[in-house]
Amino acid sequence: MSDQQPAEAQASGDKATVTLPGVVEKIVKSPIPSEPEKAQIAVEGADHLYREIRVENRLKDADGNTVALKPGAEVAVTIEAEPHAIKPADDSKTPDPSSSTRGQ
Repeated sequence: MSDQQPAEAQASGDKATVTLPGVVEKIVKSPIPSEPEKAQIAVEGADHLYREIRVENRLKDADGNTVALKPGAEVAVTIEAEPHAIKPADDSKTPDPSSSTRGQ
């Protein structure tokens, strides 16, 4: 997935959104049996120290069945914000997320 660029930020209905590619790095088992396992996802385009997120590893497929991610799975991470939670961007200070120049 390293050759993919982040999707441009855009409006989704009334919400502002951006979608970034990610890869499931590993599945983290909980030491507490009653708590679910987590999928650790590396989000491309995020700052190096903040690129991993962990989410409960339970999703629904198109048929409504509960499924889980596997290590190495390519995913899309979408961030949405309500209109009251956003402001105009100062384009002179904010780099375009699709023009990342990090070494890979």
